[in-house]
Amino acid sequence: MSDTNVDADGLIHILYVDDDEGLALLMQKNLGRRGFSVEWAKNGAAGLARLGEGGIDAVVLDHVLGDETGLDILPCITAMADHPPVVYATGSDDTSIAVAALKAGADDYMLKGISADYFDLLAAALEQALERARFRRETAHAQEVIRQQRDLAEMLLAEVNHRIANSLGLVGALIRMQSSMTKDQVAIDALHETQMRINAIASVHRRLYTNRQVGSVQLDEYLNSLLTELEASMRDDRRPHRIMLTAAPVNLATDKVITLGLIVSELVTNAFKYAYPDGVTGEIRVSVEQSEEMLKVLVEDDGAGFDPESAARGTGLGTRILAGMAASLKSDFAYDPAHNGTRATLVFSLGEGK
Repeated sequence: MSDTNVDADGLIHILYVDDDEGLALLMQKNLGRRGFSVEWAKNGAAGLARLGEGGIDAVVLDHVLGDETGLDILPCITAMADHPPVVYATGSDDTSIAVAALKAGADDYMLKGISADYFDLLAAALEQALERARFRRETAHAQEVIRQQRDLAEMLLAEVNHRIANSLGLVGALIRMQSSMTKDQVAIDALHETQMRINAIASVHRRLYTNRQVGSVQLDEYLNSLLTELEASMRDDRRPHRIMLTAAPVNLATDKVITLGLIVSELVTNAFKYAYPDGVTGEIRVSVEQSEEMLKVLVEDDGAGFDPESAARGTGLGTRILAGMAASLKSDFAYDPAHNGTRATLVFSLGEGK
């Protein structure tokens, strides 16, 4: 017999609920020989009161209890926190009673008797019920430990994302300060673009922190935030453009979101700078569509158009960033020569890490 439920006195404490005192005495005698200490409760109220005091390892519950049945008492027992296992006993061979008892939470069911074989079977049923109860407790404890460890890991990861976002924000502020002290417009523009690239990465970590997400970001929400900030930083009297976003609610892995954010940021920045003449209001459209396991991202305008074969208008760094980021996504990236303006399309597989 397992000693996992044995108390300091070396006995397993059983509560026997039955209105028959003679059977209770017989139960105490026979189970006592098998390592159990049996206490008797003559009705449901007395049984529940004893259980409330604690110290009971298992319950043997009789079906007929005067003007009530064990089925009336069983739900009260199973409603108790960390209740002891219950073996339901009756002299009736009506299987519907067994089914009802097991559905109500009994661990096992026994046909009552007074033979030695009956008490052997009852002892075995009690031991098995106690073993199952021990297993449930250990499983619940293990699950609680796992939950606590997961919560701690998520909290630490959120803190890491918070610190990364703050650090990137500080870097962006330093770049902004540097640009304010520079007279060279080319250098100012380069620093401004660098700041926007940093912000595209920082926005991911801010969203991971504020939404308590782990490993993935809601793409439509992220792009909406990113493009709102991008428009606010670039829109002025010379470039009074608007950015329009249409995006499917896709949950995307963090590394892919960062890469995609950089690509969209580069394309939108280029459209802001080069698509429309100074002072002319233009629209820049960004759309994201999901088709099965593929994601299609489109950035377009109705401006002057762009020849990808022509020389770079700036340093060419943006073009190299686009090529590198598109390659890291293993995507198909192309410009549509038939579009009246500029249309860039990026298509890649969501694959693992979606």
